Amino acid sequence: MTARQLVLLALATAVFAASAVLIYDRFGTRLVGRLAGAETGKPLPEVAPLAALTDPSVASDEKNNQEVYSTFSPGVVNITSTVIVQDWFNAYPQQGNGSGSILDKDGHILTNFHVIQDAEKLEVTLSNTHNYTARVLGVDPDNDLAVIKIDAPAAELVPVPLGDSKSVFVGQKVLAIGNPFGLDRTLTTGIVSGLSRPIRSEFTNRLIEGAIQTDAAINPGNSGGPLLNSRGQIIGVNTMIYSPSGGSVGIGFAVPVETARRVVNDILQFGRVRKPKLGVSPIPVSERLAQILELPVREGLLIAEVTPGGAAAKAGLRGASEQVQIGRYVVPIGGDIIVGIEGQPVRSTDDLDRILNSRKIGDRVQVEIMRGRSRQTISVTLAELPGASTGRRI
Repeated sequence: MTARQLVLLALATAVFAASAVLIYDRFGTRLVGRLAGAETGKPLPEVAPLAALTDPSVASDEKNNQEVYSTFSPGVVNITSTVIVQDWFNAYPQQGNGSGSILDKDGHILTNFHVIQDAEKLEVTLSNTHNYTARVLGVDPDNDLAVIKIDAPAAELVPVPLGDSKSVFVGQKVLAIGNPFGLDRTLTTGIVSGLSRPIRSEFTNRLIEGAIQTDAAINPGNSGGPLLNSRGQIIGVNTMIYSPSGGSVGIGFAVPVETARRVVNDILQFGRVRKPKLGVSPIPVSERLAQILELPVREGLLIAEVTPGGAAAKAGLRGASEQVQIGRYVVPIGGDIIVGIEGQPVRSTDDLDRILNSRKIGDRVQVEIMRGRSRQTISVTLAELPGASTGRRI
């Protein structure tokens, strides 16, 4: 090969490499998301445009109720899930009902995870009574949320706009639309009764941050339906009730729309919910445990194990080095004890979850630990957990 040919080959290689970088920079992340199952949809707007409703500050309560319902109830769907139930002798199908909100003209629908959990078949019924088979795009059991999709003509789809749950206040009027006991598109009204209520996912036992409490009647079948403000914007996703009787007693809870928006955007872009993790299996330190093990602190999280390849492992955090028998239990000991992150005390897994939920993948946090009798601060770059992990990993 001549010198001229070598120069031309080098030049062609450089041009190809530069082109590849530009193409990946523009399309690569979307392609990776596509391969992961994402729909490459656009992120949802921070706050959707307002509908042409009469200003709620001058409209009568009755008129506002009527306008919100007539405008947005067509965007609330009835979801029928079919699961296979096994008894001693047979396996047979069993149906359940829930609600959901149409997000866009592409047929994306927001609902609860428990509405679609373990479903062998999902069917969505629109306000015009047309039925469509739905498929699950992604789920977040921690927050009891899911996104499903139907292939329906855009003309039949009425999106319900997402609002802002950060400005919600106690006493604010809210409206719930759903399908309680299969009674399609039922409207109930009430107020916001409380904010930041400590409710837990019944699937992962993790705290659902910022839950909205309302006295608007919510019953079985309302799950997954929208909690709306007087402008017709979603401020929460109705998810559970407190009820000794099983029916509504005026204490219902909704997952805030800020959480829902983050979950939906992740699912549409990446095909999964991306959550920043330390990559540790923690054991809460109690007063009794601290006394028995003669620990240097009386509260914190003892690291039983670090996930290989996880954020904590890369930063040098250490898991247990041995085990001791305490009564009927085997307790891993010798690992670091997390006592704080970014200056915030960590006393429980709820504290750790709360701090991590306010961060993003790639954020660097300062983790305060006790290593033996020495207090240290270690910088950790948060990341997703590598591969499948078992047990409680945070």
